Amino acid sequence: MKMRFLGNSGVKVSELCFGAMTFGGRGYWKYIGELEQKEANELVNLAFEGGINFFDTADVYSEGLAEEMLGKALGNRRKEIILATKVRGRTGKGPNDVGLSRHHIIENCNASLKRLGTDYIDLYQLHSFDPHTPQEETLRALDDLVRAGKVRYIGVSNHTGWQLMKALSISDKQNLERFITLQAYYSLVARDLENELVPLCLDQKLGILPWSPLGGGFLTGKYRRGKARPQNARRTDPENQFLQFNEEKGFDIVDELEKIAKNHNATVAQAALNYLLRKPGVSSVIIGAKTKEQLADNLKTTDWEMSPEEVSKLDELSAPPKPYPYWMLERTVLDR
Repeated sequence: MKMRFLGNSGVKVSELCFGAMTFGGRGYWKYIGELEQKEANELVNLAFEGGINFFDTADVYSEGLAEEMLGKALGNRRKEIILATKVRGRTGKGPNDVGLSRHHIIENCNASLKRLGTDYIDLYQLHSFDPHTPQEETLRALDDLVRAGKVRYIGVSNHTGWQLMKALSISDKQNLERFITLQAYYSLVARDLENELVPLCLDQKLGILPWSPLGGGFLTGKYRRGKARPQNARRTDPENQFLQFNEEKGFDIVDELEKIAKNHNATVAQAALNYLLRKPGVSSVIIGAKTKEQLADNLKTTDWEMSPEEVSKLDELSAPPKPYPYWMLERTVLDR
């Protein structure tokens, strides 16, 4: 497993990050995965043996159970891995059990530490933007956690360009801890990130951590044009989906991925993940698995590299439409 620097830090992480969203299956997260502790232990062991040193979870996954299970699965290997979790979502019924206030961040950081069975979090991430809390309050609370030794680095997820850039400017102006990563929805069927957030991350030296790199399972190759959909899968019903994209265009992408995969004695899923590892700014790609077979296949992604020509072909097939002002800015640049 190859290693990369985590954003603009001196910490190295594996090119693949193991995401624990499939652990527990409690509440809203039930449809994503219902793995029990024994299965979680087996997957974490396999990931660790495969060279993964980077593990990601969140306080809301299975209502906190995923953190607890990941902590138990990691056991005494804590110092050998980089551990990431997130804060923002609702974790209780009270009026202050949600958001990015100092109160919620500090309370939930302490709760995450307890569930994970550790005294520090390597990467603590804001799970989404909170329009009701001043960013100064949020950033100061995160800075205090770093200074207290409970958190080592901070990151952000699911923010717009202006929200992220404003936060970085506040951190610079007030000499507060700075975000080093952006965890974002990014795949061959979702490249909107490249309009604004990828250039921002490259300019500000944030590492990109793609989530759902297989488009909710669509880019594994099990969904094909004109063929019956697998039963009890995440995209069995295409009309009832959290992740929306043009499936007809997606089928063309899967067909091309299959051709590329055959060139490298690989699988469609490996090719989709390998593509993201060729994109600028990516520190690590977050993978999830329900079975040892899925994880074993994903781990082989880093055994080979897609050629520039293959990347270019996929770029062409998957290019999203350019919204304003990006098409206008491209024309302006060409006029120079």
